[in-house]
Amino acid sequence: MLHAMGLAAQWDAMAARLPAGWQEIGVRLRPGHDGDAQRAAVLLGQLGPGLAGEELHLRVTAQGAAGPGVVRRLLARVDAQGIDGTLELTGDVSTAPERAAELPVRSLAASWDELESALPDDWSDLLCLVELRSSDELGPAALELAPLNPSRHGGTVGFRFRVARRFGYGAAPEMARRCLARLDEAGIPGALRVLEAFSETQPVLTQGPTFVVSDRAV
Repeated sequence: MLHAMGLAAQWDAMAARLPAGWQEIGVRLRPGHDGDAQRAAVLLGQLGPGLAGEELHLRVTAQGAAGPGVVRRLLARVDAQGIDGTLELTGDVSTAPERAAELPVRSLAASWDELESALPDDWSDLLCLVELRSSDELGPAALELAPLNPSRHGGTVGFRFRVARRFGYGAAPEMARRCLARLDEAGIPGALRVLEAFSETQPVLTQGPTFVVSDRAV
């Protein structure tokens, strides 16, 4: 049985039920007629839909190129082409950690100095995390941290980065401090912490040690 509502209207109803602070969701689109999945995939191409048989799978984020407004506009385009079907949530809804909004305003460069002074004299490699106050600051922060090759994992509002004291994969300590100072200068507050630290590593035919966080190698 086909859904009586258009896809854009279904999205409006779905979005209205999402919890406050949601960051990312999975959405499945099941077109009502065989062969419409390919047509819909072309119209939704900006979202990079995954096609599985006659179903499309979308990842929708709270902001950005796959944000709610973009999704609604593209689904309205699908409606306009006479393609009907049903939308469903898939999996859990990713939300931002509550504590991300409670970060104290503190110099990140000063936090680095304090962190570095507390490390053992023979430290060699670090995996660090800088947490931000708001997801709105992810884009600007990524630019300031670009020399550190920052990466995002899970629902954390922030970035991981590696520091290598002498050699191997990771930014130099001086570069790490400078990039954190750039966040200070840009008025982007955050909190800094070390996730993993190694001492006196001696890589053999590698670019550095492997860190394990939440049972995953990073």
